[in-house]
Amino acid sequence: MERRIKEAVRYLGYGRNAADEKTLALIKDAFAELERTAAPRSVCRIFDVDQTKDGRIMIGNMEIDSVSLSRNLKGCAKAVLFGATLGAGTDQLIRRASVSDMAKAVIMQACAAAFLEEYCDEEQLRIGREMEDQGLYLRPRFSPGYGDFDIRYQEPLMRILDCAKSIGLTMTDSFMMTPTKSVTAVIGASPVKERCPIAGCEACGKKDCEYRR
Repeated sequence: MERRIKEAVRYLGYGRNAADEKTLALIKDAFAELERTAAPRSVCRIFDVDQTKDGRIMIGNMEIDSVSLSRNLKGCAKAVLFGATLGAGTDQLIRRASVSDMAKAVIMQACAAAFLEEYCDEEQLRIGREMEDQGLYLRPRFSPGYGDFDIRYQEPLMRILDCAKSIGLTMTDSFMMTPTKSVTAVIGASPVKERCPIAGCEACGKKDCEYRR
């Protein structure tokens, strides 16, 4: 609970400053509502990775042109395509709050983002344990929209995962996901164990890491 509260405070933009008691109370209430309402689901598929010298990547039948993702996947033999959502109930919860109390809605947005991140971390740890049986270790999640990994890759990634049927996740023509509290990502799997498979770049102080987003 402490970690998710800390993440929610970060999403609210407090930076290094501490949240006041009233805000912390609202955050705790928001997480309690999310626990009752959210219906998290995830899906993943594992593919071989083939990379060319010019930064092009083949994952399954998806060809990706991204230097940022290529750097993240350097040395990886396989990649996990991953999708997750908190479900439509979370969106409804945020919409109701935005009608009656905008401050609560802002806090609910931040808490839902932290809740989703925590769920994805848990799922990645589960997948990671299974991959370790093959001598492979996961890298941090890398989502369309990071660096030069174009948001348009959201569409083939979701199609390969059959997200609409498997977890009820769809996408608009402008590449926005529905439900909104959802995520897709590529997770590299390497025979070399890294130190930060979950916390990722936002929580890491190693500014010169070659895998940094």
